[in-house]
Amino acid sequence: MNNNSVTNVPIMSRFYLLVVSLSLFAFLLIGKLIYIQFYQNNDAVSLSPDSIIKNVVLEPSRGNIYASDGNILATSISRYELHWDALVPSQLSFDSNKKALSDSLALVTGVSPEKIMNQLIKARKQKNRYWSVAKNISYSEYMRYKSFPIFNKSTYRGGLIVEQQIVREHPLGKIAERTIGYELKDKDGTFFRVGLEGAFSQYLRGNSGLRLKQRIANGQWKPISDSNEKEPTEGYDLHTTIDVNIQDIAHNALLTQLEKFDAEHGTVVVMEVKTGAIKAIANLGRTEEGKYFEKLNYAVGEAHEPGSTFKLMGMIAALEDKVIDVDTEVETGNGEMLFYGKYKVKDSKRGGYGTITAARAFEVSSNVGLVKIVYDNYKNNPKQFVDRLYNMGLNKPLGLSIKGEGLPKLPYPSDPDWDGLDLPWMAYGYGVSLTPLQTLTFYNGIANGGEMVKPKFLEEISNFGNVPTKVFSKQILNPSICSEQTLAKVQSMMFNVVDKKWGTGYSIKDPLLTMAGKTGTCQVDYTTGNVQYIASFVGYFPAEQPKYSCIVVIHRPDKTKGYYGATVAAPVFKSVAKKIFNDIPYQVNIKRSDLNVLTQRSQEIIFKTVPDVAGMSSEAARFTLEQMGLTVVLKGEGTVKTQSIKPGEKIKVSQQIILDLS
Repeated sequence: MNNNSVTNVPIMSRFYLLVVSLSLFAFLLIGKLIYIQFYQNNDAVSLSPDSIIKNVVLEPSRGNIYASDGNILATSISRYELHWDALVPSQLSFDSNKKALSDSLALVTGVSPEKIMNQLIKARKQKNRYWSVAKNISYSEYMRYKSFPIFNKSTYRGGLIVEQQIVREHPLGKIAERTIGYELKDKDGTFFRVGLEGAFSQYLRGNSGLRLKQRIANGQWKPISDSNEKEPTEGYDLHTTIDVNIQDIAHNALLTQLEKFDAEHGTVVVMEVKTGAIKAIANLGRTEEGKYFEKLNYAVGEAHEPGSTFKLMGMIAALEDKVIDVDTEVETGNGEMLFYGKYKVKDSKRGGYGTITAARAFEVSSNVGLVKIVYDNYKNNPKQFVDRLYNMGLNKPLGLSIKGEGLPKLPYPSDPDWDGLDLPWMAYGYGVSLTPLQTLTFYNGIANGGEMVKPKFLEEISNFGNVPTKVFSKQILNPSICSEQTLAKVQSMMFNVVDKKWGTGYSIKDPLLTMAGKTGTCQVDYTTGNVQYIASFVGYFPAEQPKYSCIVVIHRPDKTKGYYGATVAAPVFKSVAKKIFNDIPYQVNIKRSDLNVLTQRSQEIIFKTVPDVAGMSSEAARFTLEQMGLTVVLKGEGTVKTQSIKPGEKIKVSQQIILDLS
């Protein structure tokens, strides 16, 4: 054996001893760490990876929903829940800061510093790793707590545990609540989606984040660090067509009338004629306590028999097929008509209207008149009549983005349950079903020169104020509901409904605002012996240059207080129309050429005499005269041809001037 071999033996022995010692030390250290982390407080846990450390999903902040003027209708805010791991701070840190922490907590909780200090000491003594500090607090409140002694240190040194929750809030209250909607998820993971929140959830939702958490005592989890593994990204914003001012007007007008007539529920929808943009949509239902709130989206989801508002559709069909004209005489007799010896159609006027024109039958809303027009001309070929209605698109849903649209129902002669009553009943709005929004969309098409456009609730979807991700343009459902000749005739009839003394809507006529429309009074529960009613009015304003269309539907008013569409629903329509034009400022565009004229006539304005506005644009003339205190009524389109008050005459208080345009 050589010397080198002898020398190597003690060296190798010492090496093996060192390896064993280090291995033993490492084993003991790991064991201690496991004990500290998972067996303290006598709460042993499984050592499977999923039960020790896991990534917890962080819900992102949903995008905002805006009104057309930029007001926030729905937004997400963070709420915080704070806990404290009493084992984290060192003894030195705890002892030197416990009084200051107690004093700070006392200021925000109202609990005495002495009591809080005892709670802190008790939590530390009991090795409480999840002592409750505060719940449901705002970000500013959270930052105040985070500034307190001990809590102002990192999670590893101070022990403050922060749990963030995203909460959906509506800064403007319950305005259009059912249309704005919500998205909820139950314990089984099933989503319930309502309104715009539900329809566009894939945009609003954003992307989830991840935060690494460690299991501690009592099955609780605490964040391992102050930062997230993956930051959540907030969702896209929705910019709606809702006008806050118009929505407020519609809501309050509807609420007032529901309370006045003690009605079950109702809806009001205001639509922009040219674009189909929904400017207001109010849905109110009565609780058992007699209060009203947005229970359901009746405008979108409730299909029902429309009653007399459907007479417009029948009249258009008859005019298009040229089976009648507006001056065709209709014999209504004593106001009653019998089918199969027992099924009666009856007019609201006792004794009937006698012989009247087709136009007058529509304007007075004669049930017998419209049934005769339809039944007498289509009884041998009902398919022709129904096909005409189908060609107008009345059998198709609107295809709204909002879920839950009620399906229209129009019986067809080939249906197995079609019978001899279907045709006459359809003539005055029975045996068919439409939602209020479907009815309004059709009437809006009449106001829009025959072009029926799809209602839209959104203008655009955007991301952090950048270029819009998606823009919602006007969608045409039917480019031409009817011929121009028929269109002009029914527009005139709808105007007469409000303008003429015999019209069913004459009670809402206003000298300052022209309106056109149709009343509706529909019986429900008529087979039960306790007949109830649906009162409605649908139309547009101003009649000569329609800007908005509107429908009002009120279900089951107290019959002792009133139930006709003219009595219950039409006043709401008028209130909405008047307030829109009186309360909401409008923009006046004045041509440069008109400015010279205005300057030349400034002297006339100073002396309060009526200026000569002939040749001026309607907007410039209207602006000039209204600044002088005159009430302006425009007839026609274009520039001013004549004026009802001669130039130079002195202006009287609240005087009206009519301008004929050409």
